[in-house]
Amino acid sequence: MSAVVNLSAYKFTPMSGLPELRARLLDLTKTLGLKGTILLSGEGINLFVAGRRPAADALITELRSLPGLADLTPKESLSDDQPFNRMLVKIKREIIAFGVEGIDPTARPAPKLPPQELKRWLDEGHPVTLLDTRNDYEVRMGTFKGARIPHIDSFRDFPKAVGQLPPELKEQPIVMFCTGGIRCEKAGPFMQHAGFKQVHQLEGGILKYFEECGGAHYEGECFVFDKRVGVDPQLRETGSVMCFACQMPLTVAEQQDPRYVPDVSCPHCAKL
Repeated sequence: MSAVVNLSAYKFTPMSGLPELRARLLDLTKTLGLKGTILLSGEGINLFVAGRRPAADALITELRSLPGLADLTPKESLSDDQPFNRMLVKIKREIIAFGVEGIDPTARPAPKLPPQELKRWLDEGHPVTLLDTRNDYEVRMGTFKGARIPHIDSFRDFPKAVGQLPPELKEQPIVMFCTGGIRCEKAGPFMQHAGFKQVHQLEGGILKYFEECGGAHYEGECFVFDKRVGVDPQLRETGSVMCFACQMPLTVAEQQDPRYVPDVSCPHCAKL
């Protein structure tokens, strides 16, 4: 039976006293036996943490006691094993690196589209462009059917990719999505500023969509940034692994390729 609770959550809200808060949270999480990463910034908090249920609940209770975080709502999934190696609490300039000045998700957020509403749109054939804001190595594990892929290696490349979108999309409905929603918090306002008039972001990202809608209109699995590598639409760990040599995620099918040698090479980096 799965015994480890995997939490992911973020909130854009002004935060101060970060060095003291970092020390406080590091002490708390280690005392609770949690592992993962918490990022703190003047713009908010972003976390991926895993542990036993009582410890996970205690952390969320503590975080909700902080100014601006009372409504922090984590996404959860379960696993048999601890997916993280250690506990880190870091202070960063941004809780998701974007590199564009003046983008403030708290002041001008893009409208959020609930997962079940997106499913209804897709069920009914609503005219909409699905825009995947993730990196190529994530997208190749799975994405929504018919989604437009920007082909980027880093989220910092997203603004350039937006400049290459067809001009007619500026007048058409767009629903952007990512793993848990945080990238879209910055991508949405950026696209609005660039003249896109009907931009929505999938609330809670792919993981929330899986939780509420399963795999409807989605193909494959979702890459996650821990030792599980991927989760399926039921939020269960898949058999995907990371190539030791090039750090490319590999599906079960790709692991059958003769060029895949554990701890040595994979189809993406093997010398032919």
